[in-house]
Amino acid sequence: MTVEERLQRLEDDRAIRDLKARYLRACDMQEPEVVRDCLTPEGAVIAYEGFPRFDDRDAFVAIYAQMGCVPGIFDIHHGANGIIRFESETRAKGNWSLFFHNINLAAQTVTQMGVEYDDVYVKADGNWRIAETHSRRNSCLIHSIDTEGKMHVVAAGEAPKNFGE
Repeated sequence: MTVEERLQRLEDDRAIRDLKARYLRACDMQEPEVVRDCLTPEGAVIAYEGFPRFDDRDAFVAIYAQMGCVPGIFDIHHGANGIIRFESETRAKGNWSLFFHNINLAAQTVTQMGVEYDDVYVKADGNWRIAETHSRRNSCLIHSIDTEGKMHVVAAGEAPKNFGE
């Protein structure tokens, strides 16, 4: 690899890491248009365990806006341990660990999950986007909050199979 190619690879790696961070932050900040822009315009695959599979970014963003962009929902998506592997100059795969924390005031629940992401990224017109994103849950802890403000464990270990549906 030439110095120029190595420099481009480093810049692309950084751009993918920034893309993933922008996506996760947009989820936390309830910014559906930013979420949409992080995904490829055509044929994006979003397959998160416990949720229906989406083969279209607009359908996914509509459900995200309906479920996650409402008053009383507070999320933290903390992505870490990113590993990026380049398949070509315009295609890469990535793996990420995620700590997800959710407060849902309407349901009176606090949910924490350990999640693993497997992503595919493509570069078009000089910009990287997420073409595929798959997740699987490794762990889950769900608390309910009673009328006195006390938390009670509802589920620990694996998330219920219908969680999020």
